[in-house]
Amino acid sequence: MNERIVFMGTPEFASACLKALVQAGMDVAAVVTMPDKPIGRGHKMGSSDVKKTALELGLPLLQPQNLKDPTFLESLRAYDAALQIVVAFRMLPKEVWAMPRLGTFNLHASLLPKYRGAAPIQRAIWNGEEESGVTTFLLDKDMDTGAILFQEKLRLDAEETAGSLHDKLMSIGAPLVVKTARALFEGTVQAVPQPKADVPFPEAPKIFKKDCVLDYHLPAGLLHRQVKALSPYPGAIAYLHNTETNETTPIKVLVSHFSKDIQKSYTQGGVISDGKHFLGMACSEESALFFDKIQLPGKKALTIEECLRGFRLGNCNTLSFSKVMNMDNAN
Repeated sequence: MNERIVFMGTPEFASACLKALVQAGMDVAAVVTMPDKPIGRGHKMGSSDVKKTALELGLPLLQPQNLKDPTFLESLRAYDAALQIVVAFRMLPKEVWAMPRLGTFNLHASLLPKYRGAAPIQRAIWNGEEESGVTTFLLDKDMDTGAILFQEKLRLDAEETAGSLHDKLMSIGAPLVVKTARALFEGTVQAVPQPKADVPFPEAPKIFKKDCVLDYHLPAGLLHRQVKALSPYPGAIAYLHNTETNETTPIKVLVSHFSKDIQKSYTQGGVISDGKHFLGMACSEESALFFDKIQLPGKKALTIEECLRGFRLGNCNTLSFSKVMNMDNAN
């Protein structure tokens, strides 16, 4: 019986699933991933994690620019896969996802139908969710709307970050991909349509640079969730402004904590610091967000005490935080 699989994916999250399939003895006939592209300041050509894994495992590899290209479709069809598996890749045209006998399933890093979209891990933390998980579902014509096959849940820690949740979901997602593939081949799973609700489910739109800016007009508790949701990448950004020199320094905030009760004398956007041990900004509702680990432009990430030893604040009365929407100069 044909149990050939074509696997499609790009980042580390997908690479872990590909490795799990091969280690489980599944017949991975080919791998599809993104074309190589320039990365970093040197613009050297870089390969996806999935490509690196496929090469290590000696698997045939396809890197199409256009998923509707007839040459690619012909090559894909030649593998005669019974099943396709997609993890963190691209929207597939019907010509691709409908090709195999058993269809194509996707692993999504949320408990669908909650958090459909490109950034489910970040958005769940940003919204203060206490639970997350992974879902395998059959692809259809719309994004993340197909019938559910399996789900695996987990609880979020109080200080969960996007980085820590990514690793946890990767660790439960990889075996779930293997479980789902086996169940489809054995005919022991029934796909269930995603439930509908009168109130829209929270979504997970892509994170843009403007979303990274910490707005001191908001309560510090919300900003703390934003920091966690964007750590370690792409990182929340606060702009420290020197009113004497009119210079603005972007600070990438990687770890933070907050206080709900600060002196009323602090105005929103004001600096709270002793110049040696702590740095924070006054936010709305008499709250403050304190920076525990930060990264200055062109520098490595440091604890706030390490950073303040080399970055002198000088006269704090001349400093404030500004809400700058242009992120082009922020690392």
